Amino acid sequence: MYNEEDLSLLDDEDNLESPLDQMAAVDDPASELAKPDVEEMLRCLESPDVSQRMIATRAFCELQDARAIPYLIQLLADACPLIRVSAAYALGRNPSDSAVLPLIHQYDQDWNGYVRKGVVWALGNCRDRRVLAPLVDALQNDISAVRLWAASSLGQLADVGSDTAEAAIPPVIQALRTEPMAPVRSNCAWSLGQLSQATSGCHYEDAVAAMISALRDQDLGVQEDAKSSLLKLSDRKGLQAIEELESMRLL
Repeated sequence: MYNEEDLSLLDDEDNLESPLDQMAAVDDPASELAKPDVEEMLRCLESPDVSQRMIATRAFCELQDARAIPYLIQLLADACPLIRVSAAYALGRNPSDSAVLPLIHQYDQDWNGYVRKGVVWALGNCRDRRVLAPLVDALQNDISAVRLWAASSLGQLADVGSDTAEAAIPPVIQALRTEPMAPVRSNCAWSLGQLSQATSGCHYEDAVAAMISALRDQDLGVQEDAKSSLLKLSDRKGLQAIEELESMRLL
């Protein structure tokens, strides 16, 4: 699956890589040593000074504390786009049911691609059925850097339940078949594998068929993600397709 480090592969106009994309993982030991004081950062979230609010919102991209959530929700609407994107990433690190609708609202109205990308990432981490519609909209209609995240965020809906996973499969199949950007198709192949593990409904066979077709995608990365997803499913048709294709390549 492609992630934020692979955005250089997207078209330059839509390449919205920001410094926040390089932030350390929450469980990174090095980041544990460098974490700022939580109490101080909570106070700074309310600061009238833009630079202080910026420092605090970025801090909660690493820190996890439920007390920050109401302030981060408010900061989604801050006049400064850098604070808005930081607040979106911070809410992704601190997911909450109360943040779902504010995040959706911000996605619908924000003009800034950095912010929408952060919001889409956060929505995936919320693992809530309400995020399905905005993530599908992002996958179908937004710029490629946002579509990249929407494709992978939809895969996280596998954790919500079988009905939600089933509903997410058709738009991901459509994107896998029609999306012009290979990294986005690759994430679609990964997400189909995740979603298919969570459901055996009427769209399961369609998902398997789409991943089998993706084994012949013109992009090697898409092929590999489709293969990996099929192997994890251990689906008979998928395994047979992989075996047949590899046999042909050996000839």
